[in-house]
Formats: sequence, C-alpha cells, structure tokens
Amino acid sequence: MTTFAQRRARGVAVLLAALTLASASTTATAAVALPQLNIDTGQITVSGLSSGGFMANQLGYAYSGTFKGVGVFAGGPYMCAGHSNYTACMYNASISSSMLSTLQADLNNWSGTAIDPLANVAGQKVFMFVGTSDTTVGPKPMNAVQTQYTNNGVPAANLSYVQRSGTAHVFPTDFVATGNNSCGTSASPYIANCSYDGAKAVLSQFYGTLNARNDAPAAANYIEFDQTPFTAGNPGMAATGWLYVPANCASGAVCRLHVALHGCQQNVATIGDKFLKNTGYTRWADTNSIVVLFPQTKVDNTPRSTAASGSLANPNGCWDWIGWYGGNFAQRAGTQMQAIKAMVDQVSSGSGGGGGGGALPAPTGLVASGATDTTMTLGWNAVSGAVGYHVFRNGVQVNSTAVTGTSYVDSGLSPATTYSWTVAALDSGGAQGALSAAVSATTTGATTCFTASNYAHTTAGRAHQSGGYAYANGSNQAMGLWNVFVTTTLKQTGANYYVIGSCP
Repeated sequence: MTTFAQRRARGVAVLLAALTLASASTTATAAVALPQLNIDTGQITVSGLSSGGFMANQLGYAYSGTFKGVGVFAGGPYMCAGHSNYTACMYNASISSSMLSTLQADLNNWSGTAIDPLANVAGQKVFMFVGTSDTTVGPKPMNAVQTQYTNNGVPAANLSYVQRSGTAHVFPTDFVATGNNSCGTSASPYIANCSYDGAKAVLSQFYGTLNARNDAPAAANYIEFDQTPFTAGNPGMAATGWLYVPANCASGAVCRLHVALHGCQQNVATIGDKFLKNTGYTRWADTNSIVVLFPQTKVDNTPRSTAASGSLANPNGCWDWIGWYGGNFAQRAGTQMQAIKAMVDQVSSGSGGGGGGGALPAPTGLVASGATDTTMTLGWNAVSGAVGYHVFRNGVQVNSTAVTGTSYVDSGLSPATTYSWTVAALDSGGAQGALSAAVSATTTGATTCFTASNYAHTTAGRAHQSGGYAYANGSNQAMGLWNVFVTTTLKQTGANYYVIGSCP
C-alpha cells in the first residue's frame, strides 16, 4: 500500500473564497494553507476518542457558542485532571459526587469569562460511547461525563449514551479495514470492526438522518494543510493537519463542519492515514455535505509540570487534557484549544460562514509588530469597499467599535505570551466579510515564577487553602496538601492569577 504522504490531496478551488490550492498529485507536496469554505456556522460539531474525547468535551464547554454538538468516545469529565492525578480520571476509576461538585465550580466560576456562557451547553446535542471491556478509560468516567452534562441542562432527548458489550478502548466501526485491531483488544491503531458504526451514530446524533455513505471517498478530497499559523508554537501539535472536503463543498455549496480528534498514538505520524480513513467519518461526510477537520498532535518527550499530575512528558502525542501546556488547558485561552478554534474559524470564514455572511474578501498582509509587555501593533492591507474592520484575538473580537484604518494596537496582554490574531472587513451595511489568515506573535517581558512550599505560597498571597489543601489564586488549581513539605511552582499570568507551571 502506498503511503498517505504519497497520496496527498490536491488543493481545493473554493470559488467564493477565491482560494486556489495545489493540483492533485500522487507524490509528496508541500502542505497548503487551510482553505476558507462556505460553512453553516450553526452546524459546527466536534467528537474524539480517548484524549480526543477529553478534548472534544473541553472544546464543547469552553466554546459552547461555537460547537452545537459534542461526541465523546471513551473520555472523561471536564477538568477532571485539573484537580486530580490523571489516573483518577481513567482506568475505570469512579468519579465521586464531591469531585463532580469541584469540577462544576470551575464551570460556574469561568462561565462567560474563561469559557463561553455555560447556559449554551443545555442546547447542545451530545453523543457518548464506551465499551464495557474498555479498561483504559472505561464506563465509570463516562458515567461522570453523562452526569456532568445532565447537571448542566442537556435534556435526555439530546443525549445519547451507548455502552457496547465486548468492546475495548477502540473507535468502533462496522467494516473491516487494513491494519485495524480486534474489537476486544486495546491495541494500535485503536480502530476496530465492532459491528457498530460509530461515525454514523455520532453524526446522526448531530445532523439527523444521513444519506447512504460512500465507502470509497475520493483520495483527492483529503487535504494536508499547514497548522503552524494556528498553533503558536505549541510543542504538542504537528506542523500539518488534514481536512476532508466533499466535492460539492469544494465548489462552494453550504456545508457543515465536524472536527474529528484522534486519540493518543493515533496521529498520522504514528499510524498513517488510519484515523482519517478507517474510522468512517469521511464515508458519511462525502454524501452529507460535511467537511471534516482532522487536527494533528505530535510526540513531545519533554517533561512538563502539570496541574495535578506532577512532571510528565507527552510521548504518545495525546491532546492536552492534563495540563502539559498550561494551567488554562481546558479554557478558551489554552494553546491547543485556541489552535483548534482558530482552524474552525478559518475553515468557516468563506462566503456565508464564520465571516458573517458579507461579500468582502479576507484582508491580506496581516502582520504583528512592535511588541511590548502588554501590547501588540497589528497592520494589514486595505480591502476595497470596506468601511471598517473587526480584530480578533484567539478567536474573540477585541475592538469595541469598528476600526476605520488598517492598523490596531491590541492592549491588555500578558507578558511573554503568544497570541493569534485575525481581521475581517466590514461593508457599508455592517456585514462582516471573510477572516484573514491568522498571524501569531509573542509579547515581550518575562513571566514570573515562584517555587515554594504550598504553605509558603499561601502566606505570600499566591494561593489559599481549603480543607487542608492548597489552591492557586485566580485559577483555583489544586496544588496538593497544604503544608511545608509539598513544593509547587506557580506561574503568575495576571494580577493575582497563578497557574501551576514553569517559566522558560
């Protein structure tokens, strides 16, 4: 079988976005820019397996205004590893009601600030799947996911929970594909014929009755794209990702967008195209006007301080549900969260999509310069017919009134922090056009870190204690026992706001 790289997709010619990509080839070509497509932004959904399931859950809560459906295959509840060692969130561990109350406090406290308003969650459609023979994550953590969604208002009619007998830690399909493992075995590539079509089940939960699938999606519809404009240098994300674009979507039809997140040891670098092709997502997407975004992680062997699990490397290329890349890993500001959201915004920014429905093209030439500890100057080329512009930082609009020129000084930033910006033009009627390509830059200055005992942190005003445990001020992350024997490094990221981490 030829390698996936040898069958890399031809680029998409998106008529309304006027974005021309490379032509089809069976030889390796450079990754292209992520295209802008005509996406119905009211039908953007996400699902994932294992660490991808945890990440899908996080995205659904943090960006509940964007994701209208969330699918969790063998994952766990929101912020579980933010307060407990990650092992307490998998291996079929029981999640206590007390723990769920702690996790709910995060959701309540962050609603409308660090995450989108929590009230949005009640309107989501949710799909959950776990095998009864899954000992990697298991039914008990998934039961907690169900309870958490129920506690946040998701009605029974919108929540489907499937527990499949004899199924291990795998993505379930109903067809045989080369290289897959058996249904009852948790082994690479963690995709198995279990006589159950997981892709159909999750997409049907979100989009209703589907047209019959195409079991031979065109190889040319798979697009390898450059992830680096979105990742802000995150060491756990690969240089390229993949996008599946049905032919009608490439021609400008209004389509839906689904984000499919692989699990640990499932990125393209590890198992080739198996997660893209053997899961069945693209078979259903091809005949149902669904664009599928497959963001990609990479192996990171550097040990890093985590929220509640000590110092860990990420040798399996997992999505960050543990806190490898900052204490805000489950919030909108988390680097991997921002990256995926920025990709979603880019794909959705073609005509009729996330650009707001206006006809103006995306501004070009966006650059970030003049960095200070707290500001960044942005500049871009003028768009003909534009009367103003909106500026977005990490997917969130930052200007309160329309910017009338072609530059903007973004302020209130944190020192030594990497951000991503996009810009969109406004026409005379106030309609917003397509989003520009993202640009990333880092503010100057040094982040301040403090390494001390948990007791010393509380006496210095960087943390507080409750019930014999220490919690970081601002983030409220659990630091462990409140005593002079447990040592923690806290990184200050704002006024009286600390996260567990380390400084470069």
